[in-house]
Amino acid sequence: MNSLEETSELRLDFDKLIKSTALCHGILPVAVQDINTGAVILLAYTNKEAFALALRKRSLVLWSTSRNELWEKGKTSGETFELCEAYVNCEQNALLYRVRPRRGGICHTKNSVGHPRDCFYRRINLDTRHLENINP
Repeated sequence: MNSLEETSELRLDFDKLIKSTALCHGILPVAVQDINTGAVILLAYTNKEAFALALRKRSLVLWSTSRNELWEKGKTSGETFELCEAYVNCEQNALLYRVRPRRGGICHTKNSVGHPRDCFYRRINLDTRHLENINP
């Protein structure tokens, strides 16, 4: 079990973008939303290559800032997502992808019964600032 991914302690990584842009030039953040439920299921990044491939394949293709490589979601797990719609914000420096799951969940973490979760499976208790797992 990865302590960061399962802890109830709030430990936000405010340096993520600094670290990511130092290694990966030319990236934009992408909010990924399940078109069926409206839930935001992932925050990721794209670059020109990943963006072009996602549009061409109509599939969720991103740029992995941790591995510094093209990331075709589900290529190894089979948990793929159809890219249904893409939106750009007013400043054209962030994207929103609306996707439809073909199979499974989007997060690399699993809940207690082994099902993949959405990446936003912990809620911040606004009073205690502890994390509450909503999909244990």
